[in-house]
Amino acid sequence: MENLLRNRSTLVALAFLLTGCAAGGMPQSGPHLSPTECSNLAALKSNPSPTKEQRQAELSALRKAGYDPSPWNDDPNYPDDLHAAQRLVDQWIQTDCR
Repeated sequence: MENLLRNRSTLVALAFLLTGCAAGGMPQSGPHLSPTECSNLAALKSNPSPTKEQRQAELSALRKAGYDPSPWNDDPNYPDDLHAAQRLVDQWIQTDCR
């Protein structure tokens, strides 16, 4: 019985922690991409040999959209999480980069 109560309180604390992490990672309203990122991402789509800065802008935008490239070797959601971030960045390009 004591272990059950301890496990329940641990699960409740974990649920609160995860809720806080999820709320902190929610996309913000308003512009998500800077004008420099917009121009680099637009050039990236039309340039067959992108520059390092353009690739860095792409990675920065994907990170802003919630993609974390570091656990690529053991990420059970890859490539779905990458595709979701790419769709979100494409949506931001349409709304932020006019």
